[in-house]
Amino acid sequence: MHTITARRTAASSHSTVRGLRRWLGLLLLCVAASASAADDLQTRIAQAMQGTATPAMGVLVIREGKVAEQAVSGVRRNDARTAATHSDAWMIGSTGKPITVAMIARLVEQGVLTWDAPLSAMLPDLAAQMQPAYRGVTLVQLLSHRAGLPENLSDGAALDAFFTDIRALPVQREAYIRAALSEAPVHPPGTEFAYSNSGFLVAAVIAERATGTDVETLIQREVFQPLGMTGAGFGAPPAGQLLGHRAGKPVTAAAQKADDGVPPLYTAAGNLHMRLQDLALFAMDQLAGSRGQGKLLTPASYALMQTAQPGSPSGLDWGVQPSIAGRQGPVLVHGGSDGNWLAWVVLFPAQNSGVIAIANAAEDMGADKASMGLLGGLFAELAPAATPAAK
Repeated sequence: MHTITARRTAASSHSTVRGLRRWLGLLLLCVAASASAADDLQTRIAQAMQGTATPAMGVLVIREGKVAEQAVSGVRRNDARTAATHSDAWMIGSTGKPITVAMIARLVEQGVLTWDAPLSAMLPDLAAQMQPAYRGVTLVQLLSHRAGLPENLSDGAALDAFFTDIRALPVQREAYIRAALSEAPVHPPGTEFAYSNSGFLVAAVIAERATGTDVETLIQREVFQPLGMTGAGFGAPPAGQLLGHRAGKPVTAAAQKADDGVPPLYTAAGNLHMRLQDLALFAMDQLAGSRGQGKLLTPASYALMQTAQPGSPSGLDWGVQPSIAGRQGPVLVHGGSDGNWLAWVVLFPAQNSGVIAIANAAEDMGADKASMGLLGGLFAELAPAATPAAK
């Protein structure tokens, strides 16, 4: 599974602040398992979790553009017996990035922002101090990981300091992007895909400056409210609901460093929680948008989100694949994890179908194995077999 990390060390090579496991991981999924003999989805989830330490999983299946079935199995925390429920919220990590893109797209449609304006014009006071290569970068490049920005701040101590920063989140984000834009690009902007949470934070600051409104309010106003995502919010789920898990234990304290999770300022890059049905509302709108029937955006905005950029596997910010696990595409994919949770959204626009799978743990407790095993079987029910050319 492709892993995104804040900094790679011998002690922590795979789960850090962007342990936001990325959609590229499903390019490696080759298990086209047949459907379980058990028709009950909850039973299938429980079977997928067997042999792992995953405390709970939730799965929602979309057919014909509607919720066909959903189920939750397991416990809210593994040191107690309280069962997870359909009303519980889950952290979705980097899977929230397409939601950020939809918010930005709404602002573009309103004439507040422009897709192709250069950073030097959108952030004029920072133009002189940013790396010259970034001055021509656009919102499209930022939101498709083609801006050349590193994944996150390379200075681990500077990144860790944001976890305990008490300043307002927009102030923190301003400080973050000043540092990020001073770092050398990993590739010349516009030439290659290079996954970057920093790029999404730069886009967030641009939106905040243009509107005078924080990103949290913008996402609530432009996406959650229009789609009726009433159980969606920011940061950890409400008290008394699910807890994330790491190293076999529930995570009960706020993250203090990059190896623990994500800092609060990372909203735009992946710090959202929501119920399965809330995420489904967004996914179903994306499916409807692919057919010219979306509620949130214009057809052109959906097409931009869902079409791979030249020479890249990424749209804004969907992974765009011709097939998956031997099933026919096109496929829109996104996954995310902060090392304490794991979430996948996989959509088949041509079939108007898809699946969401979420766990309150990550790969160190086998949640990746459980989710992959379950998804392989569900894909076989949601899309026809891929042609040889598409595999």
